[in-house]
Amino acid sequence: MIFLLTCILISVLALLPAAMFIKNLRDFQPACNDPEMLQRASQIPLSVLIPARNEELSIAAALEALVASTHREFEILVLDDASEDNTISIVAGKSAQFPLIQLHRSAGLAEGWNGKQNACWQLAQLAKYDRLLFLDADVRLSKDALTRIVAEQELRQAPLVSGFPLQETGTIAEKMLIPMMHYILLGFLPIDRMRHSTEVGFAAGCGQLFLAMKPQYMQAGGHRAIAASRHDGIKLPRAFRQAGFKTDIFDATDVAKCRMYTSLRQVQQGLLKNATEGIANPKLIVPFTVLLLGGSVVPVCLLAWQTLSCWRNEAWSGLPLVSLILLALATVLGWIPRFLAQRTFRQSLLGALAHPASVLWFVVLQWRALLRSLLRIKTPWRGRL
Repeated sequence: MIFLLTCILISVLALLPAAMFIKNLRDFQPACNDPEMLQRASQIPLSVLIPARNEELSIAAALEALVASTHREFEILVLDDASEDNTISIVAGKSAQFPLIQLHRSAGLAEGWNGKQNACWQLAQLAKYDRLLFLDADVRLSKDALTRIVAEQELRQAPLVSGFPLQETGTIAEKMLIPMMHYILLGFLPIDRMRHSTEVGFAAGCGQLFLAMKPQYMQAGGHRAIAASRHDGIKLPRAFRQAGFKTDIFDATDVAKCRMYTSLRQVQQGLLKNATEGIANPKLIVPFTVLLLGGSVVPVCLLAWQTLSCWRNEAWSGLPLVSLILLALATVLGWIPRFLAQRTFRQSLLGALAHPASVLWFVVLQWRALLRSLLRIKTPWRGRL
């Protein structure tokens, strides 16, 4: 009986994120397809703000994509944050070629500030327009992206919106771990409730792409309000919500693409550096461990063990069969979100097939990040702690 109850609980743990993911897929899709609204959005000027530190491998492609934009009026401001590579010379060359691009040098990193937040705050002061598009230097936009992103904000009437780009992956680590972004977001955040409230607990976003209305950005404190943070994806929306403003998210797969990391070391460091500002904190890590392992890893393990037990004992009737069915159901439910994400967000099939292993790896990294935090061990990123 205890084992049967365990199988029922595991099935529920697998069902919850699967049901939430399916519901959220519709709410997450870009919603603005009205030609009239897109036309109005194309007339709204905006400042594209790119913080750059050691971005010689990606900054040229990002700038070339931006200058090809069909948006009517915009500026591109790049702030070099004490780069130690050829970032400055590359941006300077592009600026000479395209007057839209302005190169600025950081005024310096004040004590207590994270490099990216410091750079974004400086860029916001330099911006000419009242729409601020904060864009990571490795994000490439489509020609109509600026207009479509502005249109999403106009439609959703949120002072801060965040788009989630297509995540390009190469290594096995990337294919397994990067898609966890969509799995966690859509499997555990009720987007409809997020849209109808300013509760801080519903703060969510992707630090790769934020569009903010400047007056509300300044009122909320902008990146200055999260000066020490490494996780603007959560912390910037939280600052807006603390100021009483709505924030929103949308799928930017069709208008933006990005490859965050290119190696196992980068993937793990990238996840470790800001994990304690997300799941890897004492309040969330235990419940999320139960939810993630219970819904995606335990069913597969128990199903394999129960199947082998049944074969050996030839006990295919009664309780063992019931438990086997429940575990099979939980296993299928656990995989559904990853296969839906694989199709919708053009993710790796290998990563989807390895979903239980991905979840286990992800959870281990969360606990590792928490332990490192307790031991006061900082994860270096781009040459800084």
